[in-house]
Amino acid sequence: MGSAARSTWLSGDHDLDIFIGVSEGSSLLPALEIARLVAPDFEERYAEHAYVHARFEGFELDLVPCYLVEDASRIISAVDRTPFHSRYVSARIKGIEGEVLLLKQFMKGIGVYGSELKVRGFSGYLAELLTIRYGSFLGVLEGAAQWRPGEVIDLAGHSSRDHEEPLVVVDPVDPGRNVAAALDLDRMFQFVIASRLFSKEPDLEFFFPKAIPPLSDKELLEEMAKRKSSIIVLEFAAPDQVEDVIFPQLRKAQQSVCSLLDRNGFSVLRSDADWHRPPPAEVRDGEISGSNFGSIRILIELETAVLPRVEKRFGPPAWEAEHANKFVSSHPEPLSGPYLEEGRLVIEVARKFVRARELLQSRVASLSLGRHLGPELRRGYKIYGGEEILEIGDLEFRAFMARYFSARCRI
Repeated sequence: MGSAARSTWLSGDHDLDIFIGVSEGSSLLPALEIARLVAPDFEERYAEHAYVHARFEGFELDLVPCYLVEDASRIISAVDRTPFHSRYVSARIKGIEGEVLLLKQFMKGIGVYGSELKVRGFSGYLAELLTIRYGSFLGVLEGAAQWRPGEVIDLAGHSSRDHEEPLVVVDPVDPGRNVAAALDLDRMFQFVIASRLFSKEPDLEFFFPKAIPPLSDKELLEEMAKRKSSIIVLEFAAPDQVEDVIFPQLRKAQQSVCSLLDRNGFSVLRSDADWHRPPPAEVRDGEISGSNFGSIRILIELETAVLPRVEKRFGPPAWEAEHANKFVSSHPEPLSGPYLEEGRLVIEVARKFVRARELLQSRVASLSLGRHLGPELRRGYKIYGGEEILEIGDLEFRAFMARYFSARCRI
């Protein structure tokens, strides 16, 4: 029913979606029972309703019950749109299937293919609609090179709804829906920039980039030494949840950790986070090193991980008497001050935390980290700094560090 049925399935992909349709008004349970019989190695997952994720002969299968409704306006869940998508695309894709494949591989090669919340990129259906709109792979690149935030593409010309996303591609079978709703601004313009570059200087590496190998201990130390910054990694066990549940919470947790450090005077240069599976094979220091579901790791790069004891705090202008009195009374034991600096009151106080590690150890468990990640972190976590990061030896983490250090967008 998906790209495989339309000959726009990328060779080498091992993920298949299989939809099991039932009549409108019927129960989905019989379809779910059929899905359970496909392969012995399966697990039940839940989105808008239950479905089966199975592994069969090297393929990852999602077997999804859906309703066969007569009109897209009567869909009960999002997956019920799929037959309408298939019919719409199949009627218009004849003769340009190869162009769709080129576009999908190009998107995959530059790292923007996939609408799942881990990637926040272009879905396969979106790639098909763009090819229909512009007529060819090169036509899409030429069109994308001119995109600006707020670009609207409406193939059927029947939408009146306003959308706020950076790219709006109105679903031709459901006018109220933006097919590009999952695409974030950075992925959109990563594609725009790559489109401009390829149009000027085509290169096979856009489609098949060279793999970035995991860093060895020596290479990791050399990269950290070049930067002369302070790198900290917060690690804790991952919960038993699917990616689309984990990654929104992981970004929330990353933001919470960075905000905590910023509020306390530690300047964050850059940060990244990922879910690494399988878990490390060894347990370190009797503490967590992942679980059956892998390890969550949040990397924070700071200008410095150690601050001076003294902190300078600016108050209100001296002529605002009431506010000035409140500011002074709220700091009863300053190291220095109050004194004036360009008309404003200044007080110097002793920081409670001068080391980033101490701040995290004291406060991280109380942060808002998400419904599933928060409890896992409170069960146990570990903080690595400097050369301690070498203790994390699994290849997924070392490849993650290689990508972090080599981050570069050709323009």
